[in-house]
Amino acid sequence: MKTIVRLMLVFMLMFVAAPAYAAEATQMWKCEMDDDASEEDVIAIAQEWLKTAKKMEGGEQLKAYVYFPVAVNAIGEADVWFVVVAPSFAEWGKFWDNYVNSDAAAEAAERNKEKIICPDSALWESV
Repeated sequence: MKTIVRLMLVFMLMFVAAPAYAAEATQMWKCEMDDDASEEDVIAIAQEWLKTAKKMEGGEQLKAYVYFPVAVNAIGEADVWFVVVAPSFAEWGKFWDNYVNSDAAAEAAERNKEKIICPDSALWESV
């Protein structure tokens, strides 16, 4: 009887613990702002980007964050970090496949290139 109860407990814990270890896909862009651009401009650009991205397949559940550095050391200089989080790498892959060749993405990049440019990025796994 004790063995059966222990096995049931182990299986119940597996179901509860598994979602805690689901990996999110996090893309971080290191960006430079034009001297005339304000933080408000960058936030508005990020909001516009997210609104467009959420309309694409795979982008429905994306979250976006804008980080303005207060103190910089070993990570190098950046005017702003633009961070996009997808719930999984599968969702990120669906989104990215649509985004790379998207007219809307190219249009937004062209429209905003005078205010902000994000030449470097990295894809991270966050747990």
